[in-house]
Amino acid sequence: MVIYSLLNSTLKVQANRCFLSLFRSKITKNLVRSMSMSNNGPSNKIFNKIDELKPTFIDILAKAVEIPAVSSDESLRPMVVKKAHFLVEQLNELGFHDVQLKELGIQPPPVTNSNLKLPPIVLARYGSDPKKKTVLVYGHYDVQPASLEDGWDSEPFKLTVDESKQVLKARGSSDDTGPLLGWLHVVRAHRDAGIEFPVNLITCFEGMEESGSLGLDNLIAHEAEKYFKGVDTVCISDNYWLGTKKPVLTYGLRGCNYYQIIVEGPAADLHSGMFGGIIAEPMTDLIQIMNSLVDSKGKILIKGIDEMVAPVTEKEMELYEKIEFSLEELQAASGSKTELYKKKEDILMHRWRYPSLSLHGIEGAFSSAGAKTVIPAKVNGKFSIRTVPDMKSEKLTQLVVDHCNSVFKSLNSPNRCKTELIHDGDYWVSDPFNASFSAAAKATKEVYGVEPDYTREGGSIPITLTFEKVLKTSVLLLPMGRGDDGAHSVNEKLDISNYINGIKLMAAYLHNYAESPEN
Repeated sequence: MVIYSLLNSTLKVQANRCFLSLFRSKITKNLVRSMSMSNNGPSNKIFNKIDELKPTFIDILAKAVEIPAVSSDESLRPMVVKKAHFLVEQLNELGFHDVQLKELGIQPPPVTNSNLKLPPIVLARYGSDPKKKTVLVYGHYDVQPASLEDGWDSEPFKLTVDESKQVLKARGSSDDTGPLLGWLHVVRAHRDAGIEFPVNLITCFEGMEESGSLGLDNLIAHEAEKYFKGVDTVCISDNYWLGTKKPVLTYGLRGCNYYQIIVEGPAADLHSGMFGGIIAEPMTDLIQIMNSLVDSKGKILIKGIDEMVAPVTEKEMELYEKIEFSLEELQAASGSKTELYKKKEDILMHRWRYPSLSLHGIEGAFSSAGAKTVIPAKVNGKFSIRTVPDMKSEKLTQLVVDHCNSVFKSLNSPNRCKTELIHDGDYWVSDPFNASFSAAAKATKEVYGVEPDYTREGGSIPITLTFEKVLKTSVLLLPMGRGDDGAHSVNEKLDISNYINGIKLMAAYLHNYAESPEN
């Protein structure tokens, strides 16, 4: 049709007409499809039921966030366990079966209480039909510390429903109590609407995510051929939209290698008036070494690292071009105009798919107010490298150690220097076009009316890779909250629309995945 039209009139006019025709056609098809779904499919009934249950969902969230499940505070460990039991009550009430609290044993040092027990993992099943696909959903019920003294506008462990701003404010509202409860609300909506649940659902809810997920890796390995046997895919809702306006699907995370450089000299801290200028000072050596790691433009100066990074493909580049993001959003998030890049693609690629090196601090140095003229005897410089494909942790660590040793040797210092890895977590990248992502993309269109942006994140969720490798399956990151929710910060919030639409998104995703041709 386009060829014949172009022959009948001018190129510009007919191209515009063609575009408008296709645009109208697409809108018409979407409207027809939406009407068809509304009239015949289960989506409309479920969506209506979710809207109807909105007060119930907010009430359950209010009860959940009132439990101060701060995993990093030993004195609040009973509250973390209490929240696990709260979830068990919810699961039992909804008709889940084989509900188990998996104990993980005693928490390893450093701890004040040597008998401190790790909070349990909450496992549960909803459905066991061999003809249906099985989806494992992960979430965490522990939260970050919070108090009014931190600068909160209201009590952090009491849900504030701000009708004027249409937000739900409380610690855990977005990270991760709200999204975790979303999966249970999907079950309630199906039950109350009288609609058959489309998949077999398995829950894996932990209480130590904010404190390193201690014990979870071992549990996943132990249950891989037991409780988790037959899992077709894993879905995690513990991340966020890139901004505040458009939903996203996340298919990649950077890893993180954390290092320290230890420089030792005198037997004890010394007075600079007595020893300044006549001994080699550890801090001076350390600053020289740390200065050699990265420049002020963010370029890593360690030889060999750039060669480890996978090249950008044309298909990947197309994803960045479609993403909605602006320089203003970066400035709003950082509270400054200190960005190193101006183009959207450059910003996102250096945030997600290129490595970065950040200097974090110096242990052992004087850092209080005032003027203390001390020469530290021993200082530890802390820094991390965010890793990306195809960087290998062992090779990276060798490059880092060799670099630091070489720089220290060039100083001809009589001090002692050692560089070591504190911990590492690998990067994760998935196929954003597999069956699970395709089902989520379709669900996003059904709920929000737009195609999602495909994003990666600069941070790390190490358990994502564990699920993928140990269970030998795919993992989808399906966020509920927005980029400005303030997770880990004061006044953490979850927009009411994101809470309710997020539940709809989860429901639609499960239906679409159940109907997908691939496992």
